Amino acid sequence: MNPQNNGIIVRGLEKGFPGVKAVAGIDLEIGSGEIFGLVGPDGAGKTTTLRMLCGILDIDAGEARVGGIPVRENPEGVKALAGYMSQRFSLYGDLTVAENIYFFANLFHVPADERVRREQQLLEASRMTPFRDRLARNLSGGMKQKLALSCALIHRPRILFLDEPTTGVDPVSRRDFWKILYSLVREGMTLVVSTPYMDEAERCNRIAFMHKGRILRCASPRELKQGIPGDLIEVQADGIHGLDRRMLEVSGVTGVQKFGSRLHVRVAAAATGMPRIAERMRAEGIAEPAMRLIHPSLEDVFIDLVEGAGTARENTGAGEGVRQ
Repeated sequence: MNPQNNGIIVRGLEKGFPGVKAVAGIDLEIGSGEIFGLVGPDGAGKTTTLRMLCGILDIDAGEARVGGIPVRENPEGVKALAGYMSQRFSLYGDLTVAENIYFFANLFHVPADERVRREQQLLEASRMTPFRDRLARNLSGGMKQKLALSCALIHRPRILFLDEPTTGVDPVSRRDFWKILYSLVREGMTLVVSTPYMDEAERCNRIAFMHKGRILRCASPRELKQGIPGDLIEVQADGIHGLDRRMLEVSGVTGVQKFGSRLHVRVAAAATGMPRIAERMRAEGIAEPAMRLIHPSLEDVFIDLVEGAGTARENTGAGEGVRQ
């Protein structure tokens, strides 16, 4: 592999469907050998973005270069250098593990001797060798995903696109899956992973938060968490139901999110914010709430960005976005 040619550049990328603007003019730069995450809920535009970058969906507007190849002008060239693993298992259930890999090797014109060697490597890496002759439909969810990954890798792509690859997969299989991904990056491959899971976003070098077809912010997980202004206070107590909105009335509180029996309260400064929160809690009949200063999670960051985007739309009179 040549890591110098494994980058991705996106400018003003757009895609719409009848009544829906799925991707609304996004810009991205993804470096060679990077694990890059597209992070957001269902309907954010992640799948549509990946399919355009793979040359599977036509681009309505903007431009994208994948591994130096312009996607709109040469989608087949992109398909030759990139691998794509779709969100849902889409291989052939009536074929065995080995037969599925053989089919995709032929599809990409992998020489026979190379196919045998690569198949062995992929099955060993994914711990699938004992299941080589099992029908794909009889595999567990985690094994199906590892088979799909092996098929996407059989032609040794320089860039790999993975669309929510571990959705519905058990924790052990997820761990094994990510071990394989890290080994690919060490070999120089560029990975673009879409995910709704914040713990998986933490594994990426950089992530782009997507919401309603737009990029809210793009940076490393650490930079994103450091970018939240003020301090974050976790408040835990029984009987806090309904207090999240009323806490916004407290002076110095700039945001509140509820997580079960806990509140994450964002304040300008913890030194002045904590006493004011405690006072308000006592006024609400909660005498001794447990409070502590915490570091923001990526979920805190995403919620903060979504709320900020909503406020900006209200202030500019812009309409609500649409779901994919």
